[in-house]
Amino acid sequence: MGFQGGGMNGTAIENFVCVIFNVSFMNCTWQAGRTASGDTQYFLYWKTSTKEDFTGCQNYIKDNCGRHTGCRFQNVTIENKRAYFLVNGSRSGQNIQSYKETIKLYKIEKLTPPLNVTVNCTEASHGCEIRWQPPCTSHVKKHACFKYEIVIENKADPEKNIKHTSKTEGSITGNSYIFESFSAEKRYSVKIRATDNGCLVSTSWGEWSTPVEFGKAQLTSTSSYMLFLTPVLAASLVLFLCILSIYLKKTSATVPQPRDPFHEISPTDFQTEYKNQLIKHETEEIITIIEEVT
Repeated sequence: MGFQGGGMNGTAIENFVCVIFNVSFMNCTWQAGRTASGDTQYFLYWKTSTKEDFTGCQNYIKDNCGRHTGCRFQNVTIENKRAYFLVNGSRSGQNIQSYKETIKLYKIEKLTPPLNVTVNCTEASHGCEIRWQPPCTSHVKKHACFKYEIVIENKADPEKNIKHTSKTEGSITGNSYIFESFSAEKRYSVKIRATDNGCLVSTSWGEWSTPVEFGKAQLTSTSSYMLFLTPVLAASLVLFLCILSIYLKKTSATVPQPRDPFHEISPTDFQTEYKNQLIKHETEEIITIIEEVT
């Protein structure tokens, strides 16, 4: 409950709430006082130490009429700090009540989801090991500072007459959980959220992790895809090899065979080749003479 300063009753803001999310972002929101006129404007100031001066909001949240109804903050460091908030108002001719409140920052943090959720199932043991990492925070590093709630849902399957059911396990410590009632014929999903386990952590539950699905239905769809893909790849490979073989045959037929450099021409071969050249030359001369005579 905040403290209201002097001024006309009912003009101070109401329902002041601050939330830290995504490690270092903070939103503070409020509603206008019940007796405040429509042109009343509010201003927020805050500090994290009694030795500091108040700092005004730099990024207001406004309603459709332009009235300040909240403030956005970035790079907020939690540690073991208290924050001191002051919201006052102004209106010509009216004295507006101020609002003051002190908040321990770790208590208003909305924890991020647990990280890196994985599921490893073994059909032989009919069990699955679910593992994860703690949520991100700016001030807590020990894994033991968190406990978890796990919800495992069994997906409905009308073809196999499987109904949708869910199982919830709370107050889980550590970073793993064994799901023992796994059935290879069913499909499941799991989501996890975190809260305080005796440290400077908010006692409110954090955000849920994105559901991770596992089970035979998912594996079957993958297997069917591979069964379709395998013959297509094999047929493509055979066609490529056939085209390559035809191309190589055509190429080898058009290229003249090189003379063996290691085969020496014998004198007999040389004489025979020389006689053939003479006969060819004489024949060409006779043909030329005949053409000139005619």
